[in-house]
Amino acid sequence: MAAAEVSHKDLETGPPTGSEKHTNGVGSKVKAHRTKDAQHGDKDLLQNVFIGAIDAGTTSSRFLILDGAGTPVAQHQIELDQSYPRPGWHEHDPQQLIDSVRECMEKATADFTSKGHDVSDIRAIGITNQRETTLVWDTETGEPLHPAIAWPDTRTQALVRELKEREGADELRELCGLPLSTYPSAVKLVWLLRNVDAVREAYEAGRLSFGTVDTWLLYHLNGGLEEKSNVTDATNASRTMFMNLHTLEYDDKLLDFFNLDRNKLRLPKIVPSSSPDAFGKVSEGSLRGVRITGCLGDQSAAMVGQKAFTPGSAKNTYGTGCFLLYNVGEEPVISKHGLLATVAYHFGRDKKPVYALEGSIAVAGSGVKFLMNNLGFVEQSHEITDLAATVEDNGGCVFVTAFSGLFAPYWIDDAKGTIFGITQHTTQGHIARATLEATCFQTKAILDAMAKDSGQPLAELAVDGGMSASDLCMQTQADIINIPVVRPAMRETTSLGAAFAAGFAVGIWKEFHELESINQKGRTVFEPDISEKKSAKMFKKWSKAVEMCRGWSDEDEDDASDQE
Repeated sequence: MAAAEVSHKDLETGPPTGSEKHTNGVGSKVKAHRTKDAQHGDKDLLQNVFIGAIDAGTTSSRFLILDGAGTPVAQHQIELDQSYPRPGWHEHDPQQLIDSVRECMEKATADFTSKGHDVSDIRAIGITNQRETTLVWDTETGEPLHPAIAWPDTRTQALVRELKEREGADELRELCGLPLSTYPSAVKLVWLLRNVDAVREAYEAGRLSFGTVDTWLLYHLNGGLEEKSNVTDATNASRTMFMNLHTLEYDDKLLDFFNLDRNKLRLPKIVPSSSPDAFGKVSEGSLRGVRITGCLGDQSAAMVGQKAFTPGSAKNTYGTGCFLLYNVGEEPVISKHGLLATVAYHFGRDKKPVYALEGSIAVAGSGVKFLMNNLGFVEQSHEITDLAATVEDNGGCVFVTAFSGLFAPYWIDDAKGTIFGITQHTTQGHIARATLEATCFQTKAILDAMAKDSGQPLAELAVDGGMSASDLCMQTQADIINIPVVRPAMRETTSLGAAFAAGFAVGIWKEFHELESINQKGRTVFEPDISEKKSAKMFKKWSKAVEMCRGWSDEDEDDASDQE
């Protein structure tokens, strides 16, 4: 669920500087142009207004301080430890999640004040976070009862198969917009209740607190046990399978399906994503007393940061995973073609919630990390682009990066990562290129599904996240989907979206049109540069590879229901 999860330095190749086709290495033609400067409003005034943004991602925690014109003026980032105790398991240390955020806040604030600014200039703070990652803690002590189960974790595969056979399983999507899979928080919580004694005992005693990363951070930033903050926003709640998309409240039918008693489980209160008082304020440190007024799941934050406020607009974030959100307006659209229905954002007061169709890809930047960390192809993530550019094409190599099965629109839980087409001709460059293409092909599949659900194809695709820095990857994306790909110059759109949510709550902005000029200068537009026939041929081979990767996961192997 993840923000621009690859570090902002990862895959950094820099945007092209001209409007003509050029070559960034062998065989990597890029056809792109830079947009002209947009008209700006009263920048002098906005540049003296500052907002903090906590970006709690899958691979790192960050804190940025942005001015009212959307320009980062100070930031600090800390990489997070990733724990993989068993195949398919992915965990985080709950204490590191909050400690890293606090350290980032302190160091970025020190940088901010060293530049002559004052802490009192920071009007508010927004939070954006990895979604679906599940935390449980003791309500009475505040102590975590298990490591956080991260969103890509697949230990629940056997449980999902069981739940799909339960009466009422077919009715869930109409209520919550999500299919039964290893992805949502609900199945992670059920697994914890079945397999971890401390979690089950706390539940039976009525002292089990459950939340996603936003709730955990807000609990601690507000003072922990002293204040007992227990809140989430609608975008994060919509990823749990507990919230009714239509009412934005917890639904007894959903809770009953998972055999959960809300009297035994402390669920966070669901509030709008932008609120002057619902999220509390920082209780300690340099920013003590500063209000937290915005909260958005990372992909919703990126959508807001890309200003996709009108129905029919869309964005794609290339982070640890890849997440494409399509604005469908003020009524949810339940997908018939393998997509998720989710809350895009809810800015409260007199504004209605806005919904999106979402296509989620489990592996994007993490595929690059795999080539770097596991196979030793390169030493730095950004070098993958150079390696991929050493060859003209993939050499017949197709890499289905199904490390966590395949998400939208396929939902193949029993797939595993599989490389097809290897010959003696295959080099590291071919595999590197196939890794980048895997994300682009899955994006194409999602866009096709969105066109079927919405009845209208997309005209252009706004992009952000670490992998979007690669000219080769973005040109490949434009070629495969046959529409322009638009990349902003400042790609911290997830943090920017959190800042927008916080700023609206304290009156820095009142209407969406006031944001039109922000982050418009120097955008790069990648134009398709191959024929539709060639693109269709490439996608046909990818689709064949997807079908061939089914069934690699053995049921006995995936049954992780033994007691810890």
